[in-house]
Amino acid sequence: MSETETGLFEAVDALVASASPLPAPSERKRLRQAHGLTLDQVAGALKVRRATVSVWEAGKTEPRPPEREAYARLLNKLAELYPVDTTRATAAHPSAPERTTVAPQSMEPARSAHPSPSDDVESATAPPQANPPRQAPSRPTTVTRQTSTTRRAAARPATARKSTTAAPATPDPRFENGPLAVVDCQDGQVVAYCVGGLLLDVPAKSLPALVEWTLKEAQLGAVKLHGCGKDADPLLVFTEAACEQYGLPGTLSESERLAGRLPEGHKVLKQLERAEWKLTRRGFGPWARIYRPAKASQRQCVQLCLPSWGALDTRTWGAAAQLPPAELVRLLGAYAQRVITPRGSTAVTGLELMTALNPPTRASEPDASGRRHKEHRPGSLGEEAMDCAPCEAPDGHPLLADLPRFHQRGPEEMLFEEAYDWARELTDAECMKRFLVGIDVNLAFGAAANGAVVGLSRPPVHVADPRFDPALPGAWLVDLSHVDLSRVLVGKQWQHLDAELLPSPFTPTGERPTGPAWYATPTVAYAVELGYDVAPLEAWVRPEKGKFLDGWYKRLRNAYVDTMGDLGVGEKLPPHAFLEAMDGHKQRDPEMAIVLDAIKATVKGGIGKLRERPRGGGWRPGQPWSALARPTWRPDIRAAVISRARINMHRKMLALAAATGQYPVAILSDCAVYAATGPSPLDLLPYDADGKTVPGSFRLGVSPGMVKHEGTQSVLWSEAVREEYGQVLNLARYIKTGEVTAKDDGQ
Repeated sequence: MSETETGLFEAVDALVASASPLPAPSERKRLRQAHGLTLDQVAGALKVRRATVSVWEAGKTEPRPPEREAYARLLNKLAELYPVDTTRATAAHPSAPERTTVAPQSMEPARSAHPSPSDDVESATAPPQANPPRQAPSRPTTVTRQTSTTRRAAARPATARKSTTAAPATPDPRFENGPLAVVDCQDGQVVAYCVGGLLLDVPAKSLPALVEWTLKEAQLGAVKLHGCGKDADPLLVFTEAACEQYGLPGTLSESERLAGRLPEGHKVLKQLERAEWKLTRRGFGPWARIYRPAKASQRQCVQLCLPSWGALDTRTWGAAAQLPPAELVRLLGAYAQRVITPRGSTAVTGLELMTALNPPTRASEPDASGRRHKEHRPGSLGEEAMDCAPCEAPDGHPLLADLPRFHQRGPEEMLFEEAYDWARELTDAECMKRFLVGIDVNLAFGAAANGAVVGLSRPPVHVADPRFDPALPGAWLVDLSHVDLSRVLVGKQWQHLDAELLPSPFTPTGERPTGPAWYATPTVAYAVELGYDVAPLEAWVRPEKGKFLDGWYKRLRNAYVDTMGDLGVGEKLPPHAFLEAMDGHKQRDPEMAIVLDAIKATVKGGIGKLRERPRGGGWRPGQPWSALARPTWRPDIRAAVISRARINMHRKMLALAAATGQYPVAILSDCAVYAATGPSPLDLLPYDADGKTVPGSFRLGVSPGMVKHEGTQSVLWSEAVREEYGQVLNLARYIKTGEVTAKDDGQ
């Protein structure tokens, strides 16, 4: 064939391709998802923007040459790999996985019975070639119609980096279809989207029937995280259409929203009652738990999550509630597999995770008759709630009922361990620099929980005139006003520093204490570490102690690191490569970015729940509230974790100041702001050619306790803020966006 003919044939092929029909928009999306491709990957291959591919799939625009030819070629190849199953109509679900109808079984599967964490918190740049991003959990894939015993979709190729999140070596057949499902109704047919791309037909016509089907046929749930714990109950997430299908309102009315539940007498509640299903005391709200009393070791409980009722708070779950079912189940499934099946808000889930990893009881040795009994499990918090020490009690606690009305407790009466909120004016030398650079500690409260020695299941013991023991958890009344930051031990060497440019490590405001005050053990131990003697006046200590939160930290740490890997930010990256990988990391996979935020909220919220305050109307100071009945209501543990987080922050600042003479200008919880000559953290942190920096100070990286870039603003910006508001505001609060409002500072 001559070159002329070859050229003519190629031109004809291109002409045909440029006008060849493309699949329907919904089919384009199905084919992409079937191969586990993201919008970014397709856009990168075609050299177009991510939004362009998105509008092609939405049918809003059509591709034009030369992209059309390449796009048609891609779709044709994918169509060969993932043909439409002609045995079922897919018009109603063009982008969904193929459904599988689960056959009834003869018997039910066996089931075993940036602020500090607040008290009420429920709170496209390619990565470096040297460390490619690990593959995120695969998006839903098309499943050929299969039998009930082999209904799992084919696995995606192995990930680039092994996940650190623990998983069962072999799947439990009782929970073959994953921990949860998103229930939707399309054209009158109820379907359940499961993790891994499975779609189940749901035969249940009423809510009681759906609960029965879930427990007997759906094979949903998760294996217990500890040998002495309980398997996780299945979770059903209802779309608004599913709510209406089962007689529930798509959204709550104003009165229902304020009450947080359906009113008594609602027809669905009557259906459940007639079928002998029960609800917990919180009733049928955004997170509902439907159960029957356990028989022997067999639990009968199903959890419901209703995003259209506000179950997925936008402060922690972002726009998750607006996602299509297939994408929502991928997001929630990743969280459930890496953390735990959600059981409420991220704060509630964080608290539940503590108990799941460290159960309060275990089975005893067989007695004379061969029977085992439930007994306390050493190392846990036990099953019984306990009173805290008076100094640990928040205002309004029953222990303080005898105090005069409107009495304000001072530091000598109340343990006040909170995160930093401190700022100062810039020095003349700092004003000569051009930038303010904010650095943020990764998972700061999680890192502080790691290795924290806390009291366990015994009440605190009061000791008068005690000798301080840094290994004994508790609260100590001691005067630390003599600790002078101008001369302290740093790395076992005495250092002379400018104390006026540093916050005190003993108060959240950074002000130097003026007399005796109550402190948690880590705070007092830090005073000793700085080279000063301490003489406590009294203490409440807990001789029974342990590292209760270590397993909790490790699971959340692994979940955080794995999810960052999904977003293209790997461990052990050099400083420059880490900053490059962090640039736009959340845009690489918006769903995994939501999972990341939820993991961080689980850490903060879980620690905050340890001292949950009264919620709702009707409570009066001096009266108990519901949270006090939990064994996990432990303000002493919260105080110890926050104390360690604040001390860890101060220790890093001290090491940097001693080595470089650089001092922070503002600190808010886990974010510190410094004046620098350039806009990058590398203009602040003194890394050498080998990638090493000041020992014990801030280090760039993805691991908890290391830091990332929070934001940069100009020094001129800070001066404009000070002039506008006439006072020193905490610039760490605004360093990320540069937007300042009076409301943010309570004005």
